[in-house]
Amino acid sequence: MGSWNTTNYGGRHTKDNNEMSRIWTTFYTSSIKNLTDGIYRTAEDPDKVNINSVMRIYKVYMMSIITDIYGDAPYSEAGKGYLESIFNPVYDTQKDIYYDFFVELKNAASKLDANKDRVTGDVIYNGNLSQWKKLANSLRLRYAMRISDVEPEKARVEFLDALQADGGIIEDASDDALIRYIAISFSFGQEAYSDYRGNSMSQLFFGNDPANNPSYLCSTFFNAMYDNGDPRTFRIARAYYDGLMSATSPDNRIDLTQEMLDMGIPFQPRDPGAYSWEPWPPGYDSPTLAAMAESNPSIASFVARETEPKLANNFLKGDNPGVVMTAAEVKFLLAEATLKEWTSGKGTVEALYRQGVRAAMDFLSDNYGCEVVTEQEFEDYISANGIGYTFDQKKEAINTQAWLHHFTNPSEAWANQRRSDYPRLKSPAEYGFSQFLTDGTDIPVRLCYPVLESSYNSKNYKDALSRMGLTTEDSWNKPVWWDVN
Repeated sequence: MGSWNTTNYGGRHTKDNNEMSRIWTTFYTSSIKNLTDGIYRTAEDPDKVNINSVMRIYKVYMMSIITDIYGDAPYSEAGKGYLESIFNPVYDTQKDIYYDFFVELKNAASKLDANKDRVTGDVIYNGNLSQWKKLANSLRLRYAMRISDVEPEKARVEFLDALQADGGIIEDASDDALIRYIAISFSFGQEAYSDYRGNSMSQLFFGNDPANNPSYLCSTFFNAMYDNGDPRTFRIARAYYDGLMSATSPDNRIDLTQEMLDMGIPFQPRDPGAYSWEPWPPGYDSPTLAAMAESNPSIASFVARETEPKLANNFLKGDNPGVVMTAAEVKFLLAEATLKEWTSGKGTVEALYRQGVRAAMDFLSDNYGCEVVTEQEFEDYISANGIGYTFDQKKEAINTQAWLHHFTNPSEAWANQRRSDYPRLKSPAEYGFSQFLTDGTDIPVRLCYPVLESSYNSKNYKDALSRMGLTTEDSWNKPVWWDVN
């Protein structure tokens, strides 16, 4: 939060077609089209059964992001413009899409065969088919939990079936599904986002104006850690003076975090909807900067916005992993399934919760170079932030921890928060920014379809809106099928 683009669209919920349609227009014209083409061309080839199955698994994952964001969407006919001259694909219902996810993942995993074709160019598992099986089965756990409120029995059956499936599930960090990127130098403008070798999320976090925009952390996220003594707080958040920052990397930042802690200077994260100057922080005189100013007059010792915590340098690197699914998430899914009295056989709710939190902390040191959270730090945190006693307390604890863990996997963070309704979030209106909201005062629960869909695919677009009870216009306040809370 704090920087203009993030606050304007994400914090103040300014409705903008370009921002809302970005996933739709990018995924369908590139990833979904290419995956559909690859699946079609290998479907009948017995010598390419593995690459076919891997593409089917990954297509389900990509389509889940689309349908979780928008609701009903082209699925069965998507990407078939060239193959079958289908230029106006129907919008499948989200229920039908999810039901097919379970069929596709189960079938694709069952066909993976180590004695057949070798999968090359795999930036997730390097062709390891046993790990692809684990991912397919684990994704089934995710999607079963997603529909657990709207269709609890279907969810239970699918969850338990996935647990018993051949190949197992993601059990530890060695099987995390992470997309591998390489280190690149960041740069200004849209051309920076076209270099697919680097992690585009890191580029977004870095921003287009490094002196001002490297990502601030909003009070919701920062306080959820800081107020509860979370040892991840200052592994994720740091206070930086950026006056000497490089334009292409997070170099030359001056870290004032420890100085602020030693001096008792309060950290002042911005509320959702607030820019970095609302209100302007009172600031303080920095001994560190004062000493540096003696030899560099361009440095001012009095600082203000530096007290607003920012995302640590570790998360602004081009070679950071892209997150598909992790062992920590699986532990949280198993914990909630056990809480729901689905017999997982993987341990108690309390034990799985502990394992999930520990795995989430280790995920930061394993993949982002963060300092390892010690056992003492972990035990101190868990003793003060236990899972609770009632069903609702335990559900809240599990899903709040999942939300914290998913901060580098935002599509899953948003989807699981809407499904579980935890953590409880306040809208910008509750922070005093209702005058800026462009479509209601509540937090959006989906994104609207691209405006051009109403012209280019009018009938199917209108059918989808009608099914959702939107007879006049699209709305981001209408929940998707599985979101019944």
